[in-house]
Amino acid sequence: MSDLGTQRDIDFTVDKSNLYREESITDLKAAVIRRLVPVRPDGSEDTSRAPFFVGTTQLMTPEGPLPIQARLMANTLAEAFEEFPSAMQQALQEVIAQIQEMRQQQASKKRTEQSRIIVPGR
Repeated sequence: MSDLGTQRDIDFTVDKSNLYREESITDLKAAVIRRLVPVRPDGSEDTSRAPFFVGTTQLMTPEGPLPIQARLMANTLAEAFEEFPSAMQQALQEVIAQIQEMRQQQASKKRTEQSRIIVPGR
C-alpha cells in the first residue's frame, strides 16, 4: 500500500467557506504574483474577507527548477511589488536551511549505519 493511503482515506470535499478567485500577474522574467480574492459559493466577491497576495519564482539548479513561494504581506498590488524581492529572499534562505538540515540528517544517518558494522576480531 502506498504512503497516500487508500482512495477512501482522501477527502475531496470542497470547503465552500474558504473559496478564492485567483488572479496572476507576471513580469515574464522572475516574478509571479497571485492575488487571491475571497468569493462566495455563487462566485460573487466576499467583501467580509480580505484578499491576499502570494509571490512565486523559480531558480534553476543543476537538479532542475527550484520553486520558491511566499505570502506577500501587502494590501495592494503596488505593495506586493515592493514586498516581492525581500519575501523571495527570505523564502530562499528558508529553503537553503531546509536543504542543509536534510543533508545533516542524511550524514548522521549514514554515520549511524556505518557504526553498526561489526568487524570480526574487534
